[in-house]
Amino acid sequence: MRAALWFLAAILGTLLLAALLAWPVWQVAHALQPEWPFHKVVSRFWQLLLLAGLVLAVRRLGLQGREDWGYDLMLRHFMRQVLAGLATGLATMLPMTLAMQALGLLALRPDFSATLLLNGVAAGALTGLAVAIVEETFFRGLMFRAVFRESGLAAALWSTALLYSAIHFLARARIPHAQIGWDSGIALLGSAFSRFAAPSAFVDSFVTLLLVGLMLALVRHRTGSIAAGIGLHMGWVWVIKSTTAVTDLDAGARWSFLVGPFDGYTGWLVAGWAALMLAVAWGRGWLRPTAVAMR
Repeated sequence: MRAALWFLAAILGTLLLAALLAWPVWQVAHALQPEWPFHKVVSRFWQLLLLAGLVLAVRRLGLQGREDWGYDLMLRHFMRQVLAGLATGLATMLPMTLAMQALGLLALRPDFSATLLLNGVAAGALTGLAVAIVEETFFRGLMFRAVFRESGLAAALWSTALLYSAIHFLARARIPHAQIGWDSGIALLGSAFSRFAAPSAFVDSFVTLLLVGLMLALVRHRTGSIAAGIGLHMGWVWVIKSTTAVTDLDAGARWSFLVGPFDGYTGWLVAGWAALMLAVAWGRGWLRPTAVAMR
């Protein structure tokens, strides 16, 4: 599992380094632009460190070429798979919104309007595209390829799915300007992991994302590319973001336990649906590897 540890180290190691260097970095940034909040300065600094860490991991693991990145398809075939995945993603997540509505879990926001709906749909599409490209390239592209090559399919499936799910629960924290000090970076890092002190509060969403991660990894293995995964991922995020942009979750509804508080959408209902889709797809042979995927 050396490959998986390299990617884990790239994330956790750069988080720790960003926390340790947060105070001097913020001092420089604050002198240049006093309006920049501490948490944003540290976040951008961590992103730069993470990029450098990933470059180092990619080089050490010998990942090079389009195949290792998951882009080993001609453009027209790649786009065809993206569009097919997008259509499938929309078709498989929309029923969840309809089911939540039918169960009385969702209510239109008081300020609902056609403009709010159009803005929500447009923002959902853009967010879905950006998230899908970044996360599929990292998890199902580079990390999956490296772990699969070194340790086989099972290790690649579970390591990418577990890390993919866990990273979503890093909390966003802020420190008031008056309280910023030399140890604020460590405090910010501790706050980022605060959710893991009470895992029961998000276990339903964690299971949902774990199942989704397994499905996306199997799609990557089946097709030998991340194209279909990008489409699926975009479609799912598009529906979720569009739904949460125009509705509020009714926490007092009879079936509210089916939707977790983490994002107001994922939870046991979506987890059950993801498990069903995974079982059907596996049973019908849709996720079994092809000769292309085994290269």
